[in-house]
Amino acid sequence: MSPPIIEFRNVVKCFGQQRVLDGVSVSFAAGMTTVIAGGSGQGKSVTLKLILGLISPDSGEILVNGRDITKMKLSELNRIREKFGVLFQGAALLDSMTVFENVSLPLRERTNYRSQEIVDRVKKMLAQFDLDGHEEKYPAQLSGGMKKRVGLARALMLQPEIMLFDEPTTGLDPQITMDIYRLFFQMQKQFGYTSIIVSHDIPKVFNLADQVVLLNKGKMITFLSPEDIPLSMDPRIVTFAAETMGNIYSSRKMEQNI
Repeated sequence: MSPPIIEFRNVVKCFGQQRVLDGVSVSFAAGMTTVIAGGSGQGKSVTLKLILGLISPDSGEILVNGRDITKMKLSELNRIREKFGVLFQGAALLDSMTVFENVSLPLRERTNYRSQEIVDRVKKMLAQFDLDGHEEKYPAQLSGGMKKRVGLARALMLQPEIMLFDEPTTGLDPQITMDIYRLFFQMQKQFGYTSIIVSHDIPKVFNLADQVVLLNKGKMITFLSPEDIPLSMDPRIVTFAAETMGNIYSSRKMEQNI
Protein backbone atom coordinates (compact mmCIF):
# COMPACT_ATOMS: atom_id res chain seq x y z
CA MET A 1 0.00 0.00 0.00
CA SER A 2 1.33 3.44 -0.93
CA PRO A 3 1.93 5.95 1.91
CA PRO A 4 -0.86 8.46 2.61
CA ILE A 5 -0.67 11.80 0.83
CA ILE A 6 -1.78 13.56 4.06
CA GLU A 7 -1.43 12.27 7.60
CA PHE A 8 -2.27 13.65 11.04
CA ARG A 9 -0.24 12.20 13.92
CA ASN A 10 -1.50 12.90 17.45
CA VAL A 11 -2.66 16.40 16.49
CA VAL A 12 -3.96 18.64 19.26
CA LYS A 13 -5.61 22.01 18.60
CA CYS A 14 -7.18 24.20 21.26
CA PHE A 15 -8.91 27.55 21.20
CA GLY A 16 -8.86 28.87 24.73
CA GLN A 17 -10.38 26.17 26.93
CA GLN A 18 -11.93 24.35 23.99
CA ARG A 19 -9.96 21.31 22.84
CA VAL A 20 -11.18 21.08 19.23
CA LEU A 21 -8.83 18.26 18.20
CA ASP A 22 -7.68 15.97 20.97
CA GLY A 23 -4.69 13.92 19.83
CA VAL A 24 -6.20 12.83 16.52
CA SER A 25 -4.48 10.59 13.99
CA VAL A 26 -5.92 10.08 10.52
CA SER A 27 -4.67 9.28 7.02
CA PHE A 28 -5.87 10.44 3.60
CA ALA A 29 -5.00 8.12 0.73
CA ALA A 30 -3.85 9.52 -2.62
CA GLY A 31 -6.49 9.66 -5.33
CA MET A 32 -9.36 8.94 -2.94
CA THR A 33 -12.27 11.03 -1.67
CA THR A 34 -12.64 11.56 2.07
CA VAL A 35 -15.72 13.21 3.57
CA ILE A 36 -15.25 14.88 6.96
CA ALA A 37 -18.54 15.07 8.83
CA GLY A 38 -19.66 16.12 12.27
CA GLY A 39 -21.73 18.64 14.14
CA SER A 40 -21.27 22.39 14.10
CA GLY A 41 -18.16 23.51 15.98
CA GLN A 42 -16.56 20.06 15.97
CA GLY A 43 -13.50 21.18 14.00
CA LYS A 44 -14.23 20.33 10.37
CA SER A 45 -13.07 23.64 8.89
CA VAL A 46 -10.23 23.79 11.43
CA THR A 47 -8.98 20.52 9.96
CA LEU A 48 -8.81 22.06 6.47
CA LYS A 49 -6.97 25.11 7.80
CA LEU A 50 -4.45 22.84 9.51
CA ILE A 51 -3.88 20.91 6.27
CA LEU A 52 -3.16 24.17 4.45
CA GLY A 53 -0.91 25.44 7.22
CA LEU A 54 -3.13 28.48 7.77
CA ILE A 55 -3.13 27.66 11.47
CA SER A 56 -0.70 25.53 13.47
CA PRO A 57 -1.49 22.66 15.84
CA ASP A 58 -0.56 22.96 19.51
CA SER A 59 1.22 19.63 19.19
CA GLY A 60 1.51 16.70 16.82
CA GLU A 61 2.59 16.33 13.20
CA ILE A 62 0.81 17.05 9.90
CA LEU A 63 2.51 15.34 6.99
CA VAL A 64 1.97 16.16 3.31
CA ASN A 65 3.73 13.69 1.03
CA GLY A 66 5.67 12.51 4.08
CA ARG A 67 6.91 15.95 5.14
CA ASP A 68 5.83 17.69 8.34
CA ILE A 69 4.42 21.08 7.38
CA THR A 70 4.33 22.25 11.01
CA LYS A 71 8.12 22.62 10.97
CA MET A 72 8.44 24.37 7.59
CA LYS A 73 9.48 27.92 6.89
CA LEU A 74 6.90 30.04 5.07
CA SER A 75 8.69 29.82 1.71
CA GLU A 76 8.73 26.04 1.89
CA LEU A 77 5.12 25.91 3.08
CA ASN A 78 4.04 28.06 0.13
CA ARG A 79 5.61 25.54 -2.25
CA ILE A 80 3.61 22.78 -0.57
CA ARG A 81 0.44 24.86 -0.90
CA GLU A 82 0.90 24.84 -4.67
CA LYS A 83 -0.18 21.20 -4.56
CA PHE A 84 -3.64 22.28 -3.32
CA GLY A 85 -6.78 23.60 -4.89
CA VAL A 86 -9.57 24.94 -2.67
CA LEU A 87 -13.28 25.46 -3.28
CA PHE A 88 -14.69 27.67 -0.57
CA GLN A 89 -18.25 27.73 0.73
CA GLY A 90 -19.25 30.73 -1.37
CA ALA A 91 -16.94 29.89 -4.32
CA ALA A 92 -14.98 33.08 -3.41
CA LEU A 93 -15.17 34.54 -6.91
CA LEU A 94 -13.94 38.09 -7.40
CA ASP A 95 -17.03 40.19 -8.11
CA SER A 96 -15.17 42.72 -10.24
CA MET A 97 -13.87 40.05 -12.63
CA THR A 98 -15.66 38.14 -15.37
CA VAL A 99 -15.89 34.37 -15.44
CA PHE A 100 -12.95 34.24 -17.84
CA GLU A 101 -10.86 36.55 -15.65
CA ASN A 102 -11.64 34.58 -12.50
CA VAL A 103 -10.70 31.25 -14.06
CA SER A 104 -7.55 32.61 -15.71
CA LEU A 105 -6.30 34.25 -12.51
CA PRO A 106 -4.16 31.32 -11.25
CA LEU A 107 -2.42 31.07 -14.63
CA ARG A 108 -1.70 34.79 -14.75
CA GLU A 109 -0.41 34.91 -11.17
CA ARG A 110 1.60 31.69 -10.99
CA THR A 111 2.76 30.77 -14.49
CA ASN A 112 4.70 32.31 -17.35
CA TYR A 113 2.27 31.25 -20.06
CA ARG A 114 1.77 33.58 -22.98
CA SER A 115 -1.60 35.29 -23.34
CA GLN A 116 -2.82 33.03 -26.13
CA GLU A 117 -1.92 29.89 -24.20
CA ILE A 118 -3.85 31.19 -21.20
CA VAL A 119 -6.86 31.87 -23.43
CA ASP A 120 -6.67 28.37 -24.91
CA ARG A 121 -6.36 26.66 -21.53
CA VAL A 122 -9.20 28.64 -19.96
CA LYS A 123 -11.53 28.01 -22.90
CA LYS A 124 -10.81 24.29 -22.71
CA MET A 125 -11.53 24.23 -18.98
CA LEU A 126 -14.74 26.25 -19.34
CA ALA A 127 -15.94 23.84 -22.00
CA GLN A 128 -15.43 20.91 -19.60
CA PHE A 129 -17.69 22.65 -17.10
CA ASP A 130 -20.41 23.56 -19.64
CA LEU A 131 -19.62 27.25 -19.20
CA ASP A 132 -19.24 28.10 -22.89
CA GLY A 133 -20.86 31.44 -23.66
CA HIS A 134 -20.61 32.68 -20.08
CA GLU A 135 -17.04 33.97 -20.25
CA GLU A 136 -17.96 37.65 -20.05
CA LYS A 137 -20.51 37.35 -17.27
CA TYR A 138 -19.82 38.60 -13.77
CA PRO A 139 -20.48 36.53 -10.62
CA ALA A 140 -23.60 38.56 -9.81
CA GLN A 141 -25.09 37.33 -13.11
CA LEU A 142 -24.57 33.64 -12.27
CA SER A 143 -26.76 31.14 -10.45
CA GLY A 144 -25.44 29.43 -7.32
CA GLY A 145 -24.67 26.25 -9.24
CA MET A 146 -22.80 28.12 -11.96
CA LYS A 147 -20.71 29.94 -9.37
CA LYS A 148 -19.64 26.55 -7.98
CA ARG A 149 -18.68 25.41 -11.47
CA VAL A 150 -16.60 28.52 -12.04
CA GLY A 151 -14.96 28.17 -8.64
CA LEU A 152 -14.05 24.54 -9.31
CA ALA A 153 -12.76 25.36 -12.80
CA ARG A 154 -10.51 28.03 -11.31
CA ALA A 155 -9.28 25.69 -8.57
CA LEU A 156 -8.32 23.04 -11.14
CA MET A 157 -6.45 25.33 -13.56
CA LEU A 158 -3.06 24.44 -12.06
CA GLN A 159 -3.91 20.72 -11.85
CA PRO A 160 -3.55 20.35 -8.07
CA GLU A 161 -2.74 17.03 -6.44
CA ILE A 162 -5.22 17.69 -3.62
CA MET A 163 -8.61 19.42 -3.64
CA LEU A 164 -10.21 20.74 -0.47
CA PHE A 165 -13.94 21.50 -0.40
CA ASP A 166 -15.39 23.54 2.47
CA GLU A 167 -19.19 23.11 2.63
CA PRO A 168 -19.40 23.19 -1.19
CA THR A 169 -23.20 22.91 -1.53
CA THR A 170 -24.36 25.37 1.13
CA GLY A 171 -27.32 27.41 -0.12
CA LEU A 172 -28.05 25.24 -3.18
CA ASP A 173 -31.38 23.54 -3.78
CA PRO A 174 -31.47 19.70 -3.76
CA GLN A 175 -31.39 19.24 -7.55
CA ILE A 176 -28.47 21.61 -8.07
CA THR A 177 -26.70 19.96 -5.13
CA MET A 178 -26.94 16.58 -6.85
CA ASP A 179 -25.70 18.11 -10.12
CA ILE A 180 -22.68 19.53 -8.28
CA TYR A 181 -21.96 16.16 -6.66
CA ARG A 182 -22.04 14.49 -10.07
CA LEU A 183 -19.62 17.13 -11.31
CA PHE A 184 -17.29 16.54 -8.34
CA PHE A 185 -17.34 12.81 -9.03
CA GLN A 186 -16.62 13.23 -12.74
CA MET A 187 -13.81 15.73 -12.21
CA GLN A 188 -12.14 13.64 -9.51
CA LYS A 189 -12.12 10.62 -11.81
CA GLN A 190 -10.85 12.69 -14.73
CA PHE A 191 -8.09 14.60 -12.92
CA GLY A 192 -7.23 11.94 -10.33
CA TYR A 193 -6.69 14.34 -7.44
CA THR A 194 -7.12 13.51 -3.76
CA SER A 195 -10.37 15.02 -2.53
CA ILE A 196 -11.26 16.08 1.02
CA ILE A 197 -14.80 17.35 1.50
CA VAL A 198 -16.13 19.04 4.63
CA SER A 199 -19.91 18.98 4.55
CA HIS A 200 -23.05 18.99 6.67
CA ASP A 201 -25.06 17.61 3.73
CA ILE A 202 -25.52 14.14 5.19
CA PRO A 203 -26.18 11.51 3.97
CA LYS A 204 -26.13 12.65 0.32
CA VAL A 205 -22.46 13.67 0.32
CA PHE A 206 -21.51 10.17 1.47
CA ASN A 207 -22.23 8.94 -2.07
CA LEU A 208 -18.89 10.50 -3.06
CA ALA A 209 -16.87 9.01 -0.22
CA ASP A 210 -14.17 6.35 -0.35
CA GLN A 211 -13.81 6.94 3.38
CA VAL A 212 -15.67 8.97 6.00
CA VAL A 213 -14.06 10.71 8.97
CA LEU A 214 -16.46 11.61 11.77
CA LEU A 215 -15.47 14.39 14.17
CA ASN A 216 -16.97 14.26 17.63
CA LYS A 217 -15.74 15.95 20.83
CA GLY A 218 -12.17 16.27 19.60
CA LYS A 219 -11.84 12.73 18.28
CA MET A 220 -11.77 11.43 14.70
CA ILE A 221 -13.27 8.07 13.79
CA THR A 222 -12.56 6.69 10.33
CA PHE A 223 -14.92 4.46 8.33
CA LEU A 224 -13.82 2.86 5.06
CA SER A 225 -17.42 2.86 3.86
CA PRO A 226 -20.44 5.00 4.78
CA GLU A 227 -22.39 1.76 5.11
CA ASP A 228 -20.25 0.80 8.11
CA ILE A 229 -21.37 3.81 10.15
CA PRO A 230 -24.82 2.48 11.21
CA LEU A 231 -23.15 -0.79 12.28
CA SER A 232 -20.94 0.92 14.88
CA MET A 233 -21.54 -0.02 18.51
CA ASP A 234 -20.16 3.35 19.74
CA PRO A 235 -23.14 5.17 21.34
CA ARG A 236 -21.97 8.51 19.87
CA ILE A 237 -21.92 7.04 16.37
CA VAL A 238 -25.25 5.28 16.89
CA THR A 239 -26.83 8.63 17.76
CA PHE A 240 -25.15 10.37 14.81
CA ALA A 241 -26.35 7.69 12.38
CA ALA A 242 -29.91 7.74 13.70
CA GLU A 243 -30.13 11.52 13.44
CA THR A 244 -28.50 11.97 10.03
CA MET A 245 -28.60 8.74 8.05
CA GLY A 246 -31.65 6.71 8.96
CA ASN A 247 -31.75 3.40 7.08
CA ILE A 248 -30.35 4.73 3.80
CA TYR A 249 -26.96 3.04 4.11
CA SER A 250 -27.73 0.28 6.56
CA SER A 251 -29.96 -2.07 4.60
CA ARG A 252 -27.41 -3.70 2.31
CA LYS A 253 -24.87 -4.23 5.11
CA MET A 254 -27.56 -5.63 7.39
CA GLU A 255 -28.61 -8.12 4.71
CA GLN A 256 -25.01 -9.28 4.31
CA ASN A 257 -24.76 -9.94 8.03
CA ILE A 258 -27.93 -12.01 8.29
